[in-house]
Amino acid sequence: MSLKKVALVTGASRGIGKSIAIQLAKDGYNLILNSVYSKDLLRELKSDLEMTYKVSCLTFLGDIGDFNVAQCLFENAYATFGRIDVVVNNAGVSHLGLLSDMDIEQWNALVQTNLTSVFNCSKLAIPAMVTQKSGKIINISSVWGSVGASCEVAYSATKGAIHAFTKALSKELAPSNIQVNCIACGMINTEMNACFSEEDKADLAAEIPVGRLGSPAEIGQMVSMLCQAGEYLTGQVIHMDGGWI
Repeated sequence: MSLKKVALVTGASRGIGKSIAIQLAKDGYNLILNSVYSKDLLRELKSDLEMTYKVSCLTFLGDIGDFNVAQCLFENAYATFGRIDVVVNNAGVSHLGLLSDMDIEQWNALVQTNLTSVFNCSKLAIPAMVTQKSGKIINISSVWGSVGASCEVAYSATKGAIHAFTKALSKELAPSNIQVNCIACGMINTEMNACFSEEDKADLAAEIPVGRLGSPAEIGQMVSMLCQAGEYLTGQVIHMDGGWI
């Protein structure tokens, strides 16, 4: 069994997930890094983290929205490290457009990636966490899960479900000393938001009280804080949005 604590980060190849992985490596965690497609990016991240921070990283390519794939990930993780102390459910995709133009295949794919993956990884992590009487489940969400966004109805719905999931699961797991919290991100400067022009980003920044977009590193820092927080901080949806919403 690993003497270091172990964290799983889904959607770890770039953006927020990559920044979370970097921060947790700085904190001394061994890591399980997951992505659906980005094999080369995962390998590059693994190499960088192992060399820079002297941690061990296991990479796993696959869609953890599929329960059988997620189960395989966890089997590999426990075989490698013997434990998982932190699960960061970060995998997610967006969808822009009118709900009336969205087809059922797009809806199902979005729900599987954004919501079913959270169920799968949480369900698979819980038994061992209950046995060891400790653990952190941290869900990465969006402010649109709290207030909704026009032309992002499906995305907003999945994120709102994650907020309710977080609050409900925290009540189930609190007696076992497992904390479940959620970070609802505002406008973070990632590749997911590359669809916005620099002018659009400037207009958005003007709406945000702190006057700028957030950075992925700031989300990583909040994950680190939640990993260190005591048992009384659980069931929270923390808005990281510069006071925007």
